[in-house]
Amino acid sequence: MSPYDLWQLCRLTHHSSMDFRSPVKFHTPQVSLFVILSIATIVPNIVFATKECVFPAIFNFGDSNSDTGGLAASLIAPTPPYGETYFHRPVGRFSDGRLIIDFIANSFGLPYLSAYLDSLGTNFSRGANFATAASTIRLPPSVIPLGGFSPFYLGIQYTQFKDLIPITQFIRHEGGVFASLMPKEEYFHKALYTFDIGQNDLGAGFFENMTIQQVNASVPDIVNAFTKNVKDIYDLGARSFWIHNTGPIGCLSYILANFLSAERDDYGCAKPYNEVAKYFNQKLKEAVVQLRKDLPQAAITYVDIYSVKYSLFSNPKKYGFELPLVACCGYGGEYNYSSSVGCGGTIDVNGTKIFVSSCERPSVRVNWDGIHYTEAANKFIFDQISTGAFSEPPLPLSMACHKN
Repeated sequence: MSPYDLWQLCRLTHHSSMDFRSPVKFHTPQVSLFVILSIATIVPNIVFATKECVFPAIFNFGDSNSDTGGLAASLIAPTPPYGETYFHRPVGRFSDGRLIIDFIANSFGLPYLSAYLDSLGTNFSRGANFATAASTIRLPPSVIPLGGFSPFYLGIQYTQFKDLIPITQFIRHEGGVFASLMPKEEYFHKALYTFDIGQNDLGAGFFENMTIQQVNASVPDIVNAFTKNVKDIYDLGARSFWIHNTGPIGCLSYILANFLSAERDDYGCAKPYNEVAKYFNQKLKEAVVQLRKDLPQAAITYVDIYSVKYSLFSNPKKYGFELPLVACCGYGGEYNYSSSVGCGGTIDVNGTKIFVSSCERPSVRVNWDGIHYTEAANKFIFDQISTGAFSEPPLPLSMACHKN
């Protein structure tokens, strides 16, 4: 039994004993025996309730914060130096290495998730990743190549998941070389369903010249769209949900460099943009509370990833980081970020072509390319959220199948 299990056992047994405090004071043999038998019955249930979850698969939905190759396989692939730290080559992730979802999968002994859209060397036996970079919750205002957003918004990701279930089972039943690459039917019910999406819905408003008030006004509709998709996925058999809120968008270089006149907080982040993110998170949390009522068989964990990420900007030295507002891989200006040339691109400066490469030590940097986080930051964030210290209910990741 882990220390956490022991603590829960003692705490709940103590509360259970208190419930019997009134009958015990009569000191009758019958009541004493009742108390003993009751506690004996409760204790095994408590131990069972605090056992770590066994997730045979993970199905992920989201944007670039958890995209393991969806956009790369379908529309735009990241080039070097993306992937340089861990994979030593671009592997479809918009970071120098692993993402939070990679660390989540690894913590359960599962392989890194294959992107649903990737047809080359994919393995769905332990889950699938429907996230694509630039994805939104709602239908985006414009899509690649005519705009900046992915056509695979959350509603499409849900449809892909819905289609995956019968197709994979047909392949398994048919047998052959691909059968072992498909998930077992029971995995869909037992899997962990993870979500990290919403940042681009806010960004779409900002870059469509909407006012802060207008973006705030759009938040309830965005959250309602998210809720509908969670319910639809639940109806397909999902029961364990791990939902990230959105991070401090106002601390990211692409916001800071494009909205120079925005009020800064004590740490240099664009305060009004972070306020919008916090409002989104408030509404998302309220929606999760309602989802628990509407979906009684679901275990739904709300994860305050905003607080963890913001700590990297407000107190970077404490955690071994530096220059959190400055992109590691970028070019130009106070934040080493430019909308005209990104990480891995080439820019002509006075007749000389300059390759936009990464900084010397990505391991001590928070921001990778102005929009995304470094592997080091992702690992730090995972280490914090996996403990349950930033979750509601406050259960660690390993117990995300339990409702409380």
